[in-house]
Amino acid sequence: MRPLDGIKVLDLSRVLAGPFAGRILHDLGAEVVKVEPPEGDVTRNWGKVRAGLAGYYTQQNVGKQNVCIDLSVKGGPDIVRQLAARADVLIENFRPGVMQKYELGYEDLAQINPKLVMLSISGFGQDGPESERAAYAPILHAESGWLERSAGWNETSLADLNLSAADTNASLHGTIGLLAALRVAEITGEGQHIDMCMLDAFLATDDTSHVGLDGVRYSSAGGLVWQGVDGPVLTAGDFRWVWKRLNEVHGLKDQAPENSDVPTKRRFREDAINSFLSSFATRDEMCRALDECNLAWGDIKTTAEAFESPTAQHRAASIEVDARDGGLRRVVQTPYRFSKSESGLKSDQVAPYQGEHNMDVLRNWLGLSRHEIESLSQSKVLIEAVDPKEI
Repeated sequence: MRPLDGIKVLDLSRVLAGPFAGRILHDLGAEVVKVEPPEGDVTRNWGKVRAGLAGYYTQQNVGKQNVCIDLSVKGGPDIVRQLAARADVLIENFRPGVMQKYELGYEDLAQINPKLVMLSISGFGQDGPESERAAYAPILHAESGWLERSAGWNETSLADLNLSAADTNASLHGTIGLLAALRVAEITGEGQHIDMCMLDAFLATDDTSHVGLDGVRYSSAGGLVWQGVDGPVLTAGDFRWVWKRLNEVHGLKDQAPENSDVPTKRRFREDAINSFLSSFATRDEMCRALDECNLAWGDIKTTAEAFESPTAQHRAASIEVDARDGGLRRVVQTPYRFSKSESGLKSDQVAPYQGEHNMDVLRNWLGLSRHEIESLSQSKVLIEAVDPKEI
């Protein structure tokens, strides 16, 4: 059994914040239908493309079903309303006001499905002074204080980081919220709307938000990178603790001139640590020396190397799925490992083509006939699937 068996999810979202939530729900057992516009999800062009399916799109949407509906065509919003009437969850990350424009806002949908749980993810919330602003992850990285703090700590110029943390934070918090709301709906029969603001999610997840609230200077206790045998090595913890342990266990000495100021003493100590860690015959010997100090250390790896690590291999952090080109494609697995329930992708699941499941979903969810569905295609409400191999 999977935790969310029997739950139906309508995923109207694009890119990352919403689709990631949908992917999580799918891997936990929900039936997830992605509603894609005629122009397609922009992530269909991101990453390596195989059989018309890009790596980024595959990672966030593998296992979902896909219907392609044009909301700008008469009848398009009505089909979405009918699907929402049969859904347990609806996910969307349009700019606030877009769903209301098509009469698909929570107030509209709750009238036809009072038990519906709707998750709306936006940069600055559904209302408020900045709600109508366009927002992508880099905007929130800048406005959350993260970029300024990172640049100050690293003594570098301001630059965005190669990780869409603002999106994934909002997605994870949004998923927690909708699971809680599903529990309430199970007890009371009443659904509700979850307004997930990306700025809220980032500030709530940032473990150094207290620095800004207390008005104090940020002092990092993050990783320190050193020159090591066969490449760099990172240690975790405050510099003073790292030096204390190496001094006590291995006898490292401070060679700074007498009466040196703090920056000078630190520079000499850093040089001593780099020299010490580079002095071993093998990397294993270097790592054992760090272990003797009970210092947490890590190798600096590429993403590809991370998936080949002993832990990732043991825990099956990726899975091979059908690439739809006659071969297999490795996709990251969601990290839930239950003692009793099943979770995660199965090897026979694939990423969907645009509109691939128009017929199946409208038959199974709405009970429409083939003739009715073909009529919707002829009127351009539905966009029929095109197999990329036939283009």
